Amino acid sequence: MFYRPEDGHGLPHNPFNAVVTPRPIGWISTRSGDGVNNLAPYSFFNAVAYVPPQVMFASTSTKADQDGTKDSIANIRETGVFCVNIVEYAMRDAMNKSSAALDKGTDEFAHAGLEAIDCETINCARVAGVPAALECKLTQIIDLPGEANKVAFGEVVGVHLRDDCLVDGIFDVTRYQPLSRLGYRDYAKVSDLFSLTRPDD
Repeated sequence: MFYRPEDGHGLPHNPFNAVVTPRPIGWISTRSGDGVNNLAPYSFFNAVAYVPPQVMFASTSTKADQDGTKDSIANIRETGVFCVNIVEYAMRDAMNKSSAALDKGTDEFAHAGLEAIDCETINCARVAGVPAALECKLTQIIDLPGEANKVAFGEVVGVHLRDDCLVDGIFDVTRYQPLSRLGYRDYAKVSDLFSLTRPDD
């Protein structure tokens, strides 16, 4: 099968998200200029640089009570900061609950039954108990082709690691089983690892 996206795929559901998998989930916490906490999961998320460490996430839709975007991007525009909370398998239901399209004045931490605690280096909340959290300062927001496609890049200025996930100096993802996004309504958890040595190592 071959198709041009502009012509449509002719399938019951768009296969694009199922092709580009698995994708890590950036559980993005922000705080509005008025002090309201927000929390939302984004599967268009990844690390993009080592030095200084940098990450990105993309927002691809809008809300009626925001100007052409969603709460996360609107809050980051106001404050210049955000936090990436790493989602473990045990928090899958809370993550899913926080994805609801709620009014911009609603605190998703409370809606999902999560404890919000303050970050160390930025004026933003983070999710208590996550395996890791990355405190970020905005470097830029880029508009992509499409009605509401925006990418936020941030420099990581603070890193939280849960102590039980550190084993002999290694951050062991099998201790918490990171959740990843697949296509359609599907997810996966990482529980098995294998290593490969590069030819030039």
